[in-house]
Amino acid sequence: MTGRNKWISLGVLALLIALLPLFFPSGYYYRVGALIFVNALSVVGLVILIGYAGQISLGHAGFAGIGAYACALAPEHLGLHPALALVLGAVVSGVMAALIGKPILRLKGYYLAVATLGFGILVSMVLTNERALTGGPDGMNVADLGLRDLLRDMGWRLSGGEFWYMVCGVVLLVGAWLALNLFDSPSGRAMRALHGSEVAAATVGVDVPRQKLRAFVISAVYASVAGSLLALQNGYITPDVAGFMHSVEMVTMAVLGGVGSVLGATFGAAILTLLPQVLTVFAEYEQLVLGLVMVLVMIFLPQGLLPSIARRLKGRDE
Repeated sequence: MTGRNKWISLGVLALLIALLPLFFPSGYYYRVGALIFVNALSVVGLVILIGYAGQISLGHAGFAGIGAYACALAPEHLGLHPALALVLGAVVSGVMAALIGKPILRLKGYYLAVATLGFGILVSMVLTNERALTGGPDGMNVADLGLRDLLRDMGWRLSGGEFWYMVCGVVLLVGAWLALNLFDSPSGRAMRALHGSEVAAATVGVDVPRQKLRAFVISAVYASVAGSLLALQNGYITPDVAGFMHSVEMVTMAVLGGVGSVLGATFGAAILTLLPQVLTVFAEYEQLVLGLVMVLVMIFLPQGLLPSIARRLKGRDE
């Protein structure tokens, strides 16, 4: 990706974030928009892991769970401000990813997918069973960030939805900027080299284990921050945030939008977050429609929605 394309992608994303509220029929959609941005942030992390480095994970919701419960537990038991708890969750997730990544990233394909799935299930089970600490399946409350009150004192009167739309939008922009910068960095080029062929990458001097681990750790931090934002936004969290279905949703969003594209991943997150909202009148058939959409996309647009559409438009222009 050239520097020009990077800034175009960021510009398009920033423009969408700024202009979308003009089309919201009610304040409720600020909350929906904030949820899209949170999901998109976790999916951008998977773009780095899957799209750049070519490694699969079916357990990244586990890192989202660590980030979410850090924001719930650290203020209560350690007296930390929720913002510092978010940072703590990201650090813990990064360290955890580094520790488990060294052995499991030696695996490939289905074996790696199953190993990461096992990690996600383990985190979910701990959060569910440690009732005294986490509240078990019922979950627990999350402390308020407090920043909204500070803005109100400064004269900025925002509703809860507007505040979280702004915060999550800014964090997504920062995350997208970092991911796009990584793409053209030496580490990013090394990751993309091992995506094509680990053997070929090793022959040209790429430290394959190190780059795989780096991608895994970075993507874990993205998932953790997304989980923290989700917990802070809702003011409540349950172990479902670390569940298997959440991991599947994250990977599906990445594949749907285009796993090699930051903008495409954001697009996929938006579609998969909005579809349940649109299909509420057909609640009984929601999963059927979602499955049908995924099958059709994989058949007719195998590179994902945004990259496939862009490629077809480019071919038509030529």
